[in-house]
Amino acid sequence: MTAIAASVLSSALHWRYATKKFDAAKKIPTETWTALEEALVLAPSSYGLQPWKFIVVQDPAKRALLSAASHGQRQAIDCSHFVVFAGRKNYSETDLAHFIARVAEVRGGGTGPLKGYADIITGTIVRARSAGLLDAWIGKQAYIALGQFLTSAALLAIDTCPMEGIEPAKFDEILGLPALGYTTLCAAAAGYRAADDKYASQPKVRFEAGEVILRA
Repeated sequence: MTAIAASVLSSALHWRYATKKFDAAKKIPTETWTALEEALVLAPSSYGLQPWKFIVVQDPAKRALLSAASHGQRQAIDCSHFVVFAGRKNYSETDLAHFIARVAEVRGGGTGPLKGYADIITGTIVRARSAGLLDAWIGKQAYIALGQFLTSAALLAIDTCPMEGIEPAKFDEILGLPALGYTTLCAAAAGYRAADDKYASQPKVRFEAGEVILRA
């Protein structure tokens, strides 16, 4: 692949901000959105397990309900595309077997040679479950995908707003996630900033690199 210029990445990251007000009349082109969905599919995760679902909510009625379950934040209504990031609850050996089968399908060679790899992952799952940390560990993976989504969107000049000010249980109910064995972790609105979103022109506030980047 050909590397993009470092200045392109820097410019995109300086340009992006958590968009508070979207232009409801502007929609993301299909080709661009397809690329952003691919960014979600290709997101990294621990062991490559991908213990998530990304629910792209387009139904206006559901989006209105999700807005109400987000303390009235309008991003869910006004954005072009609204994505709910959901994590697998009680990740099990059955889920792992499904993943191992997919590895064998893509890379060939059957599941036999993957037994050692599967055993290592099983050990991690068992330890996390015993410590009561399994769902938390699985949940962390979604934020890796969220970060990749935000950066990919910025590089494509698409505005986003990551959202945690939501009521996960209500999101779950609206989207029927309990029946699937998943739970809401966070959400992201994507689209184009409104011309009168005052936050777009505010300087980005970050600590100096020397304060947050340490060298050992």
